[in-house]
Amino acid sequence: MSEAEIQTYPDATSLARAAAEHFVTLAAEAIAVRGRFAVALSGGSTPHATYTLLASDEFAARVDWPRVHVFWVDERCVPPDHPESNFRLAHEVLFSRVPIPSGNIHRAQGELEPEVAAQAYAEELLAFFGAPWPRFDLILLGMGDDGHVASLFPGSAALRETVRPVVAVTAYYQDRPAHRVTLTPPAINVARQVLFLVTGANKAETLQAVLKGPDGRFPAQQIRPTSGRLTWLVTETAWRKD
Repeated sequence: MSEAEIQTYPDATSLARAAAEHFVTLAAEAIAVRGRFAVALSGGSTPHATYTLLASDEFAARVDWPRVHVFWVDERCVPPDHPESNFRLAHEVLFSRVPIPSGNIHRAQGELEPEVAAQAYAEELLAFFGAPWPRFDLILLGMGDDGHVASLFPGSAALRETVRPVVAVTAYYQDRPAHRVTLTPPAINVARQVLFLVTGANKAETLQAVLKGPDGRFPAQQIRPTSGRLTWLVTETAWRKD
């Protein structure tokens, strides 16, 4: 298990650009070696800027989109056109603007009942990867100010899951839809590269505790790739308290 790498940036704009560069580089490397690039995305405002950049002329032409396969680390149990859908966010700002085949977009079906959606998504992962645990080339993660990642919240039974790569959870957070489907820690930890994107002074205290405090308090501390790389891209305001 390798040590985490921490990269700091002066602001959210430069962080988003760095994340887009990571995406482009890792896609090229994966396609050269394995013929495809499998990435799991997160929702939220921080990755939104990265997705917007990837759709721009500057970045889009540098990605072999027909060889990119996209998944999500979690999804809210809402229809795909719902304002709170993680799929909708990425589709509107990125995938509707680049030449990725529709068959390469593997969304969790949030319109289904949570347990049904979780099982269907697990079957989608198994069909694609051909193994019980999906080995993504890249997983993009954010971190909440409570230290949650994906839909893995403090105290959740999903944090103790060791058998299933996907589970249904219920999490009440910031008045957003409570029923969700999420990858579990073991599924995230087999990735070749996990990239955290963290911005904002409101997360500085939690970030310091996650990286330097005792283990076990925050879900983000359970993200430790077993045979991959872990990189934190953080703004200077998030890295130290003002």
